[in-house]
Amino acid sequence: MTADNGPSILIVGAGFGGIGMAIELRRNGLDNITILERAADLGGVWRENTYPGAACDVPSPLYSYSFEPKPDWPQRYSGRVAIHDYLRGVAERHGVLDTIRFGTAVIDAEFDDATGRWTVRTADGDTRVVDVLISAVGQLSRPAMPSIPGIDTFTGPSFHSAEWNHDVELTGKRVACVGTGASAIQFIPEIQPQVAHLTLFQRTPAWVVPKFDTDYSPIQHSLFARVPGVLLVERFGWWSICEFFSLGLVEFPAITRLVARIASQHLARQVEDPRLRAELTPDYPVGCKRALFSNDYYPALTQPNVQVETTEITEITPEGVHTADGVVHEVDVIIYGTGFKGTEFLWPMNIYGRAGRKLSDAWADGAHAYYGISVPDFPNLFLVYGPNTNLGVGSIIYMIESQTRYIRQAVQLLADRPGHCLDVRADREATFNTALQQRLARTPWNFCSSWYRNSAGRITNNWPGSQTSYRRSTRKLDPTAYTLTPVSET
Repeated sequence: MTADNGPSILIVGAGFGGIGMAIELRRNGLDNITILERAADLGGVWRENTYPGAACDVPSPLYSYSFEPKPDWPQRYSGRVAIHDYLRGVAERHGVLDTIRFGTAVIDAEFDDATGRWTVRTADGDTRVVDVLISAVGQLSRPAMPSIPGIDTFTGPSFHSAEWNHDVELTGKRVACVGTGASAIQFIPEIQPQVAHLTLFQRTPAWVVPKFDTDYSPIQHSLFARVPGVLLVERFGWWSICEFFSLGLVEFPAITRLVARIASQHLARQVEDPRLRAELTPDYPVGCKRALFSNDYYPALTQPNVQVETTEITEITPEGVHTADGVVHEVDVIIYGTGFKGTEFLWPMNIYGRAGRKLSDAWADGAHAYYGISVPDFPNLFLVYGPNTNLGVGSIIYMIESQTRYIRQAVQLLADRPGHCLDVRADREATFNTALQQRLARTPWNFCSSWYRNSAGRITNNWPGSQTSYRRSTRKLDPTAYTLTPVSET
C-alpha cells in the first residue's frame, strides 16, 4: 500500500455516487484518487436519459448534496439538464474533474492475495494497480428490452427511452409506446401533441399521484440565497414527507392506504371515461411497484389521438405490434419505456476476489452486501449504491452521502494501517442479510414483479426502512465487523 500520500483509490463511475465519493475523500485528505468513466461526460443517468420531459421525481432541494445546496433551481422537480449542470458544477468547484478519465470502460478487476492490491483492466488495454477499488456504477445503467418475439424485425425506427433517437421525427407519425414506467409517464405527455396517433401498450398500470411541482420565482431564489435557513427548511420539509411515507412500507400500512386514496382520487379527477379509468387502475398494493408522479400523464391518455391497449403483445413484426386478440397495430415508430436491468449490479465488469472467486458467482442467488457496501472475500472493495440501498420513497443522494461517509472511514482506517486489507466478516454480513430479508418479507414489494426483484424473486435493490435508519446504522464504521489483515497474511 502506498504510504507517502495515502492509499491509491480507483472509483468506477462519474455519476452522483462517484462524484460524491471523490469529494468526501478529498475533503478528508485522501486525494490519491482516479475516477474511470466509460462515457465522454459525467452524469450517469442524467447524461444518458435525454428523452423529452426527463426529470427527477424527488424535489430538487432534496435531490442534491447536503454540502452543495442550490438556491436557484428552476423548478421544484427540475429537469435533467438542470440536474446534469448542477453535478458538473459541483465537480468543477471541488476539483474533481481533473481526476476523471473519460472514455475508459472497466472490463475486470482482480484482487491479488500476495500484494493485497487490485489490478483493474480497461477496454483500451490499459492496466492499473490500486489499493482500494470503489464501484459507483449505480443500479440504473443498463436499459431493459422486453423479450418479445420478432423485436428485431420491425422495419421502422425503434429505440429504448434511455437511448432516445433524436434524429427520428415523431410529428405526424403513428407511434407505439411499450411500457408504462417512470420514463414513459414523462415522455408520453411531451410527444402526444406531436404524433398522429399514439398506442400505449400497458401490461400493468401504475399508481400515479399528483406532482406538487412549481416554477421557483425570482423572489424564492432570492430568499433561498440570502435568508439563512430558508432553503434548508424547504429541503427538510420534503425530507420529512418522504420519511413519513416510507414508514408505510413496513411499519404503518395505513399510510399506503392513504396514498392509494390520493392516487385513486387523482385518477378519478383526470379521467372521466369509466372504461379507461378501470384500465388505469392498479390491482396490486401501493408500493409494490414504483409509485409515479405526474399531473399530465392521465390527461394525455384521454386525448382522441391516444389508445391505451391492455391486450398482451404476442409479436413484433415488420409493420408493427401484434396482440393476443389477433389485431395488428400498424405503426411507424416503436418506443420502449421498459426500464432498466437494475438487479445486474456492477455490469459489465467482472470482479475477482480472494483466491480468484468471481463476484457474480458469490451473487448467483442475488446480489447482497453488508449495508450494500462490503462483500466478504472481496477486500478493499466498496460499493456505492450497492444491493438493497435503493429507496421506495426518498432521495438516493441522501443514501449515497451515508455510504460515502462510511466508505471514507474504511479508507481512513487503511490509510492509518498501510500494508493491510479490510474485509467484512462473512458471519456479520450473513447475519445482516438474514435480518434484512426478514424485514423485506414484510414489504409490499413481494406482491408483484418489478425491477426491484431478480428472476428468482429475491428483492435485491431496495432498503426496507427509512433513510434515517440507514444513516444511523452507517454513521460510524464498526471495526469489529471487519477483519484487518496484513498483506503478508492474505
